[in-house]
Amino acid sequence: MNGYIHSIETFGTVDGPGVRYVIFTQGCPMRCKYCHNPDTWQPKIGNQKSVEELLIDYEKYKPFLRDGGITVTGGEPLMQIDFVTELFEKAREKEIHTCLDTSGITFQPDNPAVLEKFDRLLSATDLVMLDIKHIDNKEHLELTGQYNDNILAFAKYLEEKEVPVWIRHVVVPTITDNEDYLYQLGYFIGSLKNLKALDVLPYHDMGKVKYESLKMEYPLKDIPPLPKERAIEAREIILKGLRARREELRNEQDK
Repeated sequence: MNGYIHSIETFGTVDGPGVRYVIFTQGCPMRCKYCHNPDTWQPKIGNQKSVEELLIDYEKYKPFLRDGGITVTGGEPLMQIDFVTELFEKAREKEIHTCLDTSGITFQPDNPAVLEKFDRLLSATDLVMLDIKHIDNKEHLELTGQYNDNILAFAKYLEEKEVPVWIRHVVVPTITDNEDYLYQLGYFIGSLKNLKALDVLPYHDMGKVKYESLKMEYPLKDIPPLPKERAIEAREIILKGLRARREELRNEQDK
């Protein structure tokens, strides 16, 4: 099976545990205002590569991928779920650690056909890095062009299936840098028993250059980058909500 590939990074250090072979797929239904890869939005363009080609290429770099494996990101890799599933199944056969970096936007909890595809993929997935762009549904729509219902449902589904998850969240001044929203996010993820890590990332505007090269207007041109110190503070607010939720759950269990 072939997939539409935007690019490949052979020494990824921020896309899962260890040093990783990172495959950027083409196509995404989200339109995040801070996206720094708008050239990945359009589906069914770019280089087509087969599962076999990618695994052969992976083997060239395997000696350098310490404690790593393969991460598939995007764009939105779930737009090519059949391709990613075949890749992960073949990788599992070779004992390669598999990581899916996704927004979860294509998840449909009430669609049996979709669930069947997700179940097959997740059975071959060692880790999911789930991007929660905004915890508030309406604000999520404003930020990304999509509601977050399916994303949060996917997070709960990963817990049900006992698939380890890392949560990623970008803190954007005036948008997600809000104590109430940050606390709510922590409160939500505090209920996830499969949560293994939390990455809180400061918003940056390095995507401006790419937008200019593509002759596109950058939506957040007037928003300054978030200081790293504020991202650390934001993380503490999220953890406060997380701890509150876990304390509630412990008290409920003790009753």
